[in-house]
Amino acid sequence: MNDAIDPRPRPQYGEYATAEEQQARIKQPDISQALDTGVVADVPQGQLSPDVIPAETPVVGEGGAKRQNRRRPFDRAATFGLLVYGLITVVTSFTELVEYNPYAEQMLSMMGVDTDLAATIAGQSWGIAAALVLVFGWFVTAMFSWMSMSRGRISWWIPLVGAFVFTSISALLMLVPLMNTPGVWQAILDAVA
Repeated sequence: MNDAIDPRPRPQYGEYATAEEQQARIKQPDISQALDTGVVADVPQGQLSPDVIPAETPVVGEGGAKRQNRRRPFDRAATFGLLVYGLITVVTSFTELVEYNPYAEQMLSMMGVDTDLAATIAGQSWGIAAALVLVFGWFVTAMFSWMSMSRGRISWWIPLVGAFVFTSISALLMLVPLMNTPGVWQAILDAVA
């Protein structure tokens, strides 16, 4: 008899139900008040249904497009490969950079500079600083790569940029003692010109 008085069509999916009636029907706790107040209500473990969306699932962003947290196996493999290659390079370079004078003499002979490098303690300390920059740079690069991969972002470029930046800084540190030795610097300029 109510159907004849009510001008609305008969509800098929419970669209006329109140919020309380809907919560009672789906048998899940009402978390809207908890979201408004910022207080998390105690929910027994078995009360949530298995169709509750976990936090790492796709989220609808602006424009309705879904942003997905995808696993990229090629990106991960490339990133790990570049990090391993960088670690091998850092380990092999560390001992050479710490022994500054033999390294500098070998580098000068490869450039075609024929000069005798005086044994200076300043050169040794610059070599140690360059080696420590490479080690520190590898750890920073690995940390940023790991953080980027854990967020599902493309990460293969991070080891390349890290290698370029920290190798450049290390090379500049290795050049400082050579630039401060006038005879050696002049021999380098003569060999280049």
